[in-house]
Amino acid sequence: MKVGVKKLNTHKGVSVKALLDSRATGLFTNRKFIEKWGFKKEKLAKPIQIRNIDGTNNEREMVTHKIEYNLYYKGHME
Repeated sequence: MKVGVKKLNTHKGVSVKALLDSRATGLFTNRKFIEKWGFKKEKLAKPIQIRNIDGTNNEREMVTHKIEYNLYYKGHME
């Protein structure tokens, strides 16, 4: 689906395609997306383990940074 993303530090926005996962417990962003659009990353004090749908730990990566943005879709903002 198409969504709007606006950086909180610069207030610049872009329209991008996004994948909706109704079981996700947060908003997650691909590293390539962050680099492409120049988001400012902030390192987390403690990395967050990613869990798969079956409750097992994801073996690929952990969440190590955060970015700040607003996500817009049909009048709704996250």
